[in-house]
Amino acid sequence: PGTVVELLNYKGEVLTEDGGILRRIKVKGDGFSNPNEGASVNVYLQGSCGGRVFDSRDLRFVVGEADDMDVPLGVDRAMDKMQKGECCLLYLKPKYGFGRDGKLEFGIGPNAELMYEVTLKDFERSKDPWEMDVKEKLDLAVKIRQKGTQYFKAGRFPQAVLQYQRIVTLLEMECGLRPEQQQSVHALLLVAQLNLALCHLRLREYSQAVENCNKVMELDGENEKALYRRGEARLLRNEFSLAIEDFRHVLQVNPANRAARTQISLCQRRIREHHEQDKKTYANMFQKFAEHDAKVGCLRKRKEECGGPNENRDLGAKRWHRSQECP
Repeated sequence: PGTVVELLNYKGEVLTEDGGILRRIKVKGDGFSNPNEGASVNVYLQGSCGGRVFDSRDLRFVVGEADDMDVPLGVDRAMDKMQKGECCLLYLKPKYGFGRDGKLEFGIGPNAELMYEVTLKDFERSKDPWEMDVKEKLDLAVKIRQKGTQYFKAGRFPQAVLQYQRIVTLLEMECGLRPEQQQSVHALLLVAQLNLALCHLRLREYSQAVENCNKVMELDGENEKALYRRGEARLLRNEFSLAIEDFRHVLQVNPANRAARTQISLCQRRIREHHEQDKKTYANMFQKFAEHDAKVGCLRKRKEECGGPNENRDLGAKRWHRSQECP
Protein backbone atom coordinates (compact mmCIF):
# COMPACT_ATOMS: atom_id res chain seq x y z
CA PRO A 1 0.00 0.00 0.00
CA GLY A 2 1.12 3.55 -0.72
CA THR A 3 2.02 6.08 1.93
CA VAL A 4 -0.93 8.15 3.12
CA VAL A 5 -0.13 11.85 3.38
CA GLU A 6 -2.41 13.93 5.60
CA LEU A 7 -3.01 17.39 4.17
CA LEU A 8 -2.58 20.10 6.79
CA ASN A 9 -5.13 22.25 4.98
CA TYR A 10 -7.64 20.05 3.14
CA LYS A 11 -10.06 22.80 2.11
CA GLY A 12 -7.24 24.86 0.68
CA GLU A 13 -6.44 28.54 0.47
CA VAL A 14 -7.54 30.62 -2.51
CA LEU A 15 -4.58 32.77 -3.57
CA THR A 16 -6.25 35.02 -6.16
CA GLU A 17 -9.45 37.07 -6.20
CA ASP A 18 -10.82 35.10 -9.15
CA GLY A 19 -10.20 31.75 -7.47
CA GLY A 20 -7.76 30.65 -10.16
CA ILE A 21 -5.09 29.33 -7.75
CA LEU A 22 -5.91 27.02 -4.82
CA ARG A 23 -3.18 25.89 -2.42
CA ARG A 24 -3.31 22.91 -0.08
CA ILE A 25 -0.35 22.49 2.27
CA LYS A 26 1.08 18.97 2.66
CA VAL A 27 4.17 19.85 4.72
CA LYS A 28 4.40 23.11 6.66
CA GLY A 29 7.51 25.23 6.11
CA ASP A 30 9.87 26.83 8.63
CA GLY A 31 10.34 30.43 9.68
CA PHE A 32 8.47 33.62 8.86
CA SER A 33 10.21 34.69 5.65
CA ASN A 34 8.85 34.24 2.12
CA PRO A 35 10.36 34.74 -1.34
CA ASN A 36 9.67 38.18 -2.83
CA GLU A 37 9.58 39.47 -6.40
CA GLY A 38 13.01 38.89 -7.92
CA ALA A 39 14.00 36.26 -5.34
CA SER A 40 15.96 33.22 -6.52
CA VAL A 41 14.14 30.02 -5.51
CA ASN A 42 15.27 26.39 -5.51
CA VAL A 43 12.28 24.06 -5.86
CA TYR A 44 11.20 20.56 -6.69
CA LEU A 45 8.00 20.43 -8.70
CA GLN A 46 5.78 17.83 -10.26
CA GLY A 47 3.04 18.85 -12.68
CA SER A 48 0.07 16.68 -13.61
CA CYS A 49 -3.03 17.00 -15.76
CA GLY A 50 -5.95 14.59 -15.56
CA GLY A 51 -3.84 12.25 -13.42
CA ARG A 52 -0.93 12.18 -15.90
CA VAL A 53 2.43 13.49 -14.66
CA PHE A 54 3.95 15.63 -17.42
CA ASP A 55 6.78 17.43 -15.58
CA SER A 56 8.98 16.39 -12.67
CA ARG A 57 12.26 18.15 -11.86
CA ASP A 58 14.45 20.16 -9.53
CA LEU A 59 15.12 23.67 -10.75
CA ARG A 60 16.03 27.19 -9.81
CA PHE A 61 14.25 30.29 -11.14
CA VAL A 62 13.64 33.96 -10.37
CA VAL A 63 10.23 34.84 -8.95
CA GLY A 64 8.40 36.77 -11.66
CA GLU A 65 10.36 35.03 -14.43
CA ALA A 66 9.27 31.39 -14.03
CA ASP A 67 7.96 31.36 -17.60
CA ASP A 68 11.59 31.30 -18.77
CA MET A 69 11.79 27.79 -17.25
CA ASP A 70 8.44 26.57 -18.64
CA VAL A 71 6.81 26.96 -15.23
CA PRO A 72 3.23 28.30 -15.34
CA LEU A 73 2.11 31.62 -13.95
CA GLY A 74 0.18 30.03 -11.07
CA VAL A 75 3.31 28.45 -9.59
CA ASP A 76 5.17 31.75 -9.97
CA ARG A 77 2.36 33.67 -8.24
CA ALA A 78 2.26 31.20 -5.33
CA MET A 79 5.94 31.50 -4.41
CA ASP A 80 5.58 34.58 -2.20
CA LYS A 81 3.12 32.63 0.01
CA MET A 82 5.49 29.70 0.64
CA GLN A 83 8.09 29.15 3.35
CA LYS A 84 11.33 27.23 3.22
CA GLY A 85 10.69 23.48 3.44
CA GLU A 86 7.01 23.79 2.57
CA CYS A 87 5.41 21.26 0.26
CA CYS A 88 2.03 22.15 -1.20
CA LEU A 89 -0.42 21.22 -3.91
CA LEU A 90 -1.43 23.98 -6.32
CA TYR A 91 -4.63 23.62 -8.34
CA LEU A 92 -4.49 25.95 -11.33
CA LYS A 93 -7.30 27.14 -13.58
CA PRO A 94 -6.31 27.54 -17.27
CA LYS A 95 -5.56 31.27 -16.87
CA TYR A 96 -2.80 30.39 -14.39
CA GLY A 97 -1.68 27.25 -16.19
CA PHE A 98 -0.79 27.23 -19.87
CA GLY A 99 -3.93 29.08 -20.97
CA ARG A 100 -5.49 28.98 -24.41
CA ASP A 101 -2.22 27.96 -26.08
CA GLY A 102 -1.51 24.90 -23.96
CA LYS A 103 2.04 23.50 -23.87
CA LEU A 104 2.92 21.25 -26.79
CA GLU A 105 6.18 19.94 -25.31
CA PHE A 106 4.29 18.70 -22.23
CA GLY A 107 1.33 17.40 -24.23
CA ILE A 108 -1.01 19.93 -22.61
CA GLY A 109 -3.95 21.08 -24.73
CA PRO A 110 -5.76 24.44 -24.60
CA ASN A 111 -7.58 25.55 -21.45
CA ALA A 112 -6.39 22.65 -19.29
CA GLU A 113 -6.62 22.65 -15.49
CA LEU A 114 -3.35 21.61 -13.83
CA MET A 115 -2.15 20.38 -10.47
CA TYR A 116 1.40 21.01 -9.24
CA GLU A 117 3.11 19.61 -6.20
CA VAL A 118 5.79 22.11 -5.22
CA THR A 119 8.48 21.89 -2.54
CA LEU A 120 10.41 25.06 -1.73
CA LYS A 121 13.84 23.73 -0.81
CA ASP A 122 15.60 27.07 -0.42
CA PHE A 123 15.48 30.68 -1.58
CA GLU A 124 17.39 33.94 -1.54
CA ARG A 125 15.34 37.11 -1.27
CA SER A 126 16.05 40.06 -3.53
CA LYS A 127 16.49 43.50 -2.01
CA ASP A 128 13.27 45.12 -0.84
CA PRO A 129 12.57 48.65 -2.18
CA TRP A 130 13.24 50.23 1.21
CA GLU A 131 16.76 48.75 1.14
CA MET A 132 17.66 50.48 -2.15
CA ASP A 133 18.69 54.03 -2.95
CA VAL A 134 17.08 55.89 -5.85
CA LYS A 135 19.82 54.99 -8.35
CA GLU A 136 19.47 51.28 -7.58
CA LYS A 137 15.71 51.50 -8.05
CA LEU A 138 16.02 53.31 -11.36
CA ASP A 139 18.63 50.86 -12.68
CA LEU A 140 16.48 47.91 -11.61
CA ALA A 141 13.33 49.46 -13.13
CA VAL A 142 15.08 49.75 -16.52
CA LYS A 143 16.01 46.04 -16.40
CA ILE A 144 12.49 45.07 -15.36
CA ARG A 145 11.06 47.12 -18.22
CA GLN A 146 13.28 45.27 -20.70
CA LYS A 147 12.08 41.94 -19.31
CA GLY A 148 8.46 43.06 -19.53
CA THR A 149 8.94 44.11 -23.15
CA GLN A 150 10.51 40.73 -23.91
CA TYR A 151 7.44 38.95 -22.52
CA PHE A 152 5.05 41.33 -24.30
CA LYS A 153 6.66 40.75 -27.70
CA ALA A 154 6.41 37.00 -27.11
CA GLY A 155 2.68 37.36 -26.38
CA ARG A 156 3.18 36.40 -22.72
CA PHE A 157 0.91 39.15 -21.44
CA PRO A 158 0.29 37.87 -17.87
CA GLN A 159 4.05 37.61 -17.37
CA ALA A 160 4.54 41.10 -18.81
CA VAL A 161 1.94 42.42 -16.34
CA LEU A 162 4.02 41.06 -13.44
CA GLN A 163 7.07 42.97 -14.66
CA TYR A 164 5.36 46.30 -15.35
CA GLN A 165 3.47 46.13 -12.06
CA ARG A 166 6.77 45.59 -10.28
CA ILE A 167 8.03 48.92 -11.70
CA VAL A 168 4.96 50.67 -10.27
CA THR A 169 5.50 49.08 -6.85
CA LEU A 170 9.16 50.04 -6.95
CA LEU A 171 8.73 53.71 -7.87
CA GLU A 172 5.22 55.01 -7.14
CA MET A 173 5.99 56.18 -3.58
CA GLU A 174 9.20 58.04 -4.45
CA CYS A 175 9.19 61.73 -3.52
CA GLY A 176 11.63 64.54 -2.67
CA LEU A 177 13.90 63.66 -5.57
CA ARG A 178 16.27 65.80 -7.58
CA PRO A 179 14.72 67.11 -10.83
CA GLU A 180 16.59 64.66 -13.08
CA GLN A 181 15.66 61.73 -10.82
CA GLN A 182 12.03 62.83 -10.70
CA GLN A 183 12.00 63.03 -14.49
CA SER A 184 13.31 59.46 -14.78
CA VAL A 185 10.80 58.15 -12.22
CA HIS A 186 7.97 59.95 -14.02
CA ALA A 187 8.99 58.52 -17.41
CA LEU A 188 9.28 54.95 -16.11
CA LEU A 189 5.93 55.09 -14.29
CA LEU A 190 4.29 56.50 -17.41
CA VAL A 191 5.64 53.71 -19.61
CA ALA A 192 4.77 51.03 -17.04
CA GLN A 193 1.14 52.16 -16.74
CA LEU A 194 0.75 52.55 -20.52
CA ASN A 195 2.14 49.07 -21.08
CA LEU A 196 -0.06 47.65 -18.33
CA ALA A 197 -3.07 49.15 -20.10
CA LEU A 198 -2.00 47.54 -23.37
CA CYS A 199 -1.47 44.15 -21.70
CA HIS A 200 -4.90 44.29 -20.06
CA LEU A 201 -6.48 45.17 -23.41
CA ARG A 202 -4.85 42.08 -24.92
CA LEU A 203 -6.10 40.02 -21.97
CA ARG A 204 -9.63 41.48 -22.38
CA GLU A 205 -9.47 42.94 -18.88
CA TYR A 206 -10.98 46.24 -19.92
CA SER A 207 -11.81 47.68 -16.49
CA GLN A 208 -8.19 47.27 -15.43
CA ALA A 209 -7.03 48.88 -18.68
CA VAL A 210 -9.21 51.92 -17.96
CA GLU A 211 -7.73 52.15 -14.46
CA ASN A 212 -4.17 52.07 -15.82
CA CYS A 213 -4.99 54.81 -18.33
CA ASN A 214 -6.47 56.91 -15.52
CA LYS A 215 -3.15 56.57 -13.67
CA VAL A 216 -1.33 57.84 -16.76
CA MET A 217 -3.74 60.77 -16.98
CA GLU A 218 -2.82 61.69 -13.40
CA LEU A 219 0.78 62.01 -14.59
CA ASP A 220 0.00 63.53 -18.00
CA GLY A 221 -3.56 64.68 -18.65
CA GLU A 222 -2.97 65.08 -22.40
CA ASN A 223 -1.28 61.74 -23.04
CA GLU A 224 -2.39 60.62 -26.49
CA LYS A 225 -1.74 56.91 -25.99
CA ALA A 226 -3.58 56.80 -22.66
CA LEU A 227 -6.60 58.59 -24.12
CA TYR A 228 -6.69 56.28 -27.13
CA ARG A 229 -6.28 53.08 -25.10
CA ARG A 230 -8.92 54.17 -22.60
CA GLY A 231 -11.21 54.85 -25.55
CA GLU A 232 -10.53 51.35 -26.88
CA ALA A 233 -11.31 49.79 -23.49
CA ARG A 234 -14.53 51.77 -23.17
CA LEU A 235 -15.57 50.85 -26.70
CA LEU A 236 -15.04 47.17 -25.89
CA ARG A 237 -17.14 47.63 -22.73
CA ASN A 238 -19.94 49.10 -24.92
CA GLU A 239 -19.51 52.50 -23.25
CA PHE A 240 -19.77 54.22 -26.60
CA SER A 241 -20.41 57.80 -25.46
CA LEU A 242 -17.44 57.74 -23.08
CA ALA A 243 -15.27 56.20 -25.79
CA ILE A 244 -16.24 58.97 -28.22
CA GLU A 245 -15.22 61.56 -25.60
CA ASP A 246 -11.78 59.94 -25.33
CA PHE A 247 -11.26 59.71 -29.09
CA ARG A 248 -12.33 63.34 -29.54
CA HIS A 249 -9.84 64.30 -26.84
CA VAL A 250 -7.18 62.41 -28.81
CA LEU A 251 -8.00 64.58 -31.83
CA GLN A 252 -7.65 67.73 -29.72
CA VAL A 253 -4.16 66.57 -28.75
CA ASN A 254 -3.29 65.35 -32.25
CA PRO A 255 -5.70 66.30 -35.07
CA ALA A 256 -3.75 64.06 -37.47
CA ASN A 257 -4.66 60.86 -35.59
CA ARG A 258 -6.70 59.03 -38.25
CA ALA A 259 -7.26 55.97 -36.08
CA ALA A 260 -9.18 58.09 -33.55
CA ARG A 261 -11.49 59.38 -36.32
CA THR A 262 -12.10 55.81 -37.46
CA GLN A 263 -12.93 54.76 -33.91
CA ILE A 264 -15.43 57.62 -33.51
CA SER A 265 -17.22 56.44 -36.67
CA LEU A 266 -17.21 52.89 -35.31
CA CYS A 267 -18.69 54.06 -31.98
CA GLN A 268 -21.43 55.99 -33.76
CA ARG A 269 -22.27 52.96 -35.89
CA ARG A 270 -22.40 50.73 -32.82
CA ILE A 271 -24.72 53.22 -31.08
CA ARG A 272 -27.10 53.06 -34.08
CA GLU A 273 -26.94 49.26 -34.11
CA HIS A 274 -27.76 49.12 -30.40
CA HIS A 275 -30.68 51.52 -30.88
CA GLU A 276 -32.03 49.34 -33.70
CA GLN A 277 -31.64 46.22 -31.59
CA ASP A 278 -33.44 47.92 -28.69
CA LYS A 279 -36.29 48.93 -31.01
CA LYS A 280 -36.67 45.34 -32.21
CA THR A 281 -36.55 44.03 -28.65
CA TYR A 282 -39.24 46.46 -27.48
CA ALA A 283 -41.36 45.83 -30.58
CA ASN A 284 -41.29 42.07 -29.92
CA MET A 285 -42.09 42.71 -26.27
CA PHE A 286 -45.11 44.90 -27.09
CA GLN A 287 -46.28 42.35 -29.69
CA LYS A 288 -46.25 39.61 -27.05
CA PHE A 289 -48.15 41.85 -24.62
CA ALA A 290 -50.74 42.62 -27.31
CA GLU A 291 -51.16 38.93 -28.18
CA HIS A 292 -51.55 38.07 -24.50
CA ASP A 293 -54.16 40.81 -23.98
CA ALA A 294 -56.06 39.67 -27.07
CA LYS A 295 -56.07 36.07 -25.83
CA VAL A 296 -57.32 37.10 -22.38
CA GLY A 297 -60.02 39.27 -23.97
CA CYS A 298 -61.16 36.39 -26.17
CA LEU A 299 -61.43 34.01 -23.21
CA ARG A 300 -63.38 36.59 -21.21
CA LYS A 301 -65.79 37.12 -24.10
CA ARG A 302 -66.43 33.38 -24.45
CA LYS A 303 -67.09 33.10 -20.74
CA GLU A 304 -69.60 35.95 -20.90
CA GLU A 305 -71.37 34.38 -23.90
CA CYS A 306 -71.65 31.01 -22.15
CA GLY A 307 -72.71 32.56 -18.86
CA GLY A 308 -70.61 32.97 -15.78
CA PRO A 309 -70.22 30.30 -13.12
CA ASN A 310 -72.91 31.86 -10.85
CA GLU A 311 -75.44 31.85 -13.68
CA ASN A 312 -74.77 28.18 -14.37
CA ARG A 313 -75.15 27.36 -10.69
CA ASP A 314 -78.49 29.25 -10.46
CA LEU A 315 -79.75 27.55 -13.62
CA GLY A 316 -78.89 24.15 -12.23
CA ALA A 317 -80.69 24.92 -8.96
CA LYS A 318 -83.89 25.99 -10.78
CA ARG A 319 -83.88 22.76 -12.79
CA TRP A 320 -83.52 20.71 -9.60
CA HIS A 321 -86.45 22.52 -7.95
CA ARG A 322 -88.65 21.92 -10.98
CA SER A 323 -87.80 18.23 -10.92
CA GLN A 324 -89.01 18.05 -7.30
CA GLU A 325 -92.46 19.58 -8.05
CA CYS A 326 -95.52 17.26 -8.03
CA PRO A 327 -97.08 16.43 -11.37
